[in-house]
Amino acid sequence: MSTETGPRDGYVFERLEFEVEGAGRVRALLTRPARASGPCPAILYGHSHGGRREIGASELMDGRSYLLSPFGPLLARAGYVTICMDMPTFGARSQTEESAAAKAHIWYGTSLIGQMVSEQSAALTYLLSRDDVDPQRIGAFGISLGSTLAYWHAALDLRIRAIAHLCCYADYATLVELGAHDNHGIYLLVPGMLRHTSTGEIAGMVAPRPQLICLGEDDELTPPLSIERALAVTRPMYEQAGAPEALEIFLQAGVDHRETPEMHEKVMAFFQRELRPAT
Repeated sequence: MSTETGPRDGYVFERLEFEVEGAGRVRALLTRPARASGPCPAILYGHSHGGRREIGASELMDGRSYLLSPFGPLLARAGYVTICMDMPTFGARSQTEESAAAKAHIWYGTSLIGQMVSEQSAALTYLLSRDDVDPQRIGAFGISLGSTLAYWHAALDLRIRAIAHLCCYADYATLVELGAHDNHGIYLLVPGMLRHTSTGEIAGMVAPRPQLICLGEDDELTPPLSIERALAVTRPMYEQAGAPEALEIFLQAGVDHRETPEMHEKVMAFFQRELRPAT
């Protein structure tokens, strides 16, 4: 791994490179507070898709059209260490076409989203190795593709203590029923998945850990019926875990696939409450 560090306005930016098995050197970007009295809470940030595969981890610093502002500087100034890695076929890895990578996985009975979750886990392992990170205060966040990465990863990895995600929570069987499934990318395909599980069950596996789900009611990627059916599975799992209050749902009328000021306020308040960053 190599690093490049530089001070910015009120925070520190690091450019990292990891050796990933089968992929070579992979870029990651990290932001952290300029000054901290001890180990900080940390956020594993999953970047989005949005048809702009050349962006990848740069979203942490440059933002996206559907985000109000870049989260890297914002979270660092708020007291968090935040890391974002280029997922396969994105950013510095975009020379490989998404469809080619996904088809190769499917032919072998694996999935591109599975590779992404595995690499998020590796990024988290690195994050936890840092002296400036408190391993008891780890969160995950993302919008769109990054949303899926947050709750799929957290369902499998107890090191993540709290997650917040925007604009990609929907029951997939319902999407197929409504003819809305083709709005999602081929990266998301998992052979035989719907015979075994669902979005609602995967998100429910995060229980009893805190989870904030923010959605726009006019988002074509998450039609209202698909949200309703997913929640009908996730909510009972939180109740069975004895933590119904740990699941927070924010549905916003008249909103499509984007972050809103109200969502932003809820995300920042959620991490402040659940990870309690030093001030």
